[in-house]
Amino acid sequence: MKLQIYFENQQKKEKRIGKLTKLLTKAIEATLEYENYNRMAEISVTFTDNEKIHALNKQYRDVDRPTDVLSFPLIDFNADDTSLSSELETMLGDIVISLEKAREQAEEYGHSFEREVAFLCVHSMLHLLGYDHETSEEDDADMCRRQKEIMQKIGLDRN
Repeated sequence: MKLQIYFENQQKKEKRIGKLTKLLTKAIEATLEYENYNRMAEISVTFTDNEKIHALNKQYRDVDRPTDVLSFPLIDFNADDTSLSSELETMLGDIVISLEKAREQAEEYGHSFEREVAFLCVHSMLHLLGYDHETSEEDDADMCRRQKEIMQKIGLDRN
């Protein structure tokens, strides 16, 4: 699998971005391997804060509050259209993570900041690959199982 990840930092509260990019590269690779995704893949990951993700959440989902992660898939894996070009198939989409919200949630859930950011990345990657936990209870359970197994694979499960 050939993988290209573009990282962008649009926040100033968290300083150790280099460490996070390595961790998220590992999380993305593990997700693609788990899903047997063997094609080329391009993913964009943006680190932001609550203010900026709030604006995106309002603009794209009409939800007027900050959230932890947003996924912007470029491919509809559930569509019947098989005419997608191989070039288009490589661009999976964009992930936007509020590091500020991830820090808050890590403290709330009692685990590390790094574990929370990796989980949000895995969660978002599954959305980019066509999974949606909001469609049914079965889909939610399936996505939760996949997240748990991928997090175990990278050594960051809750235990």
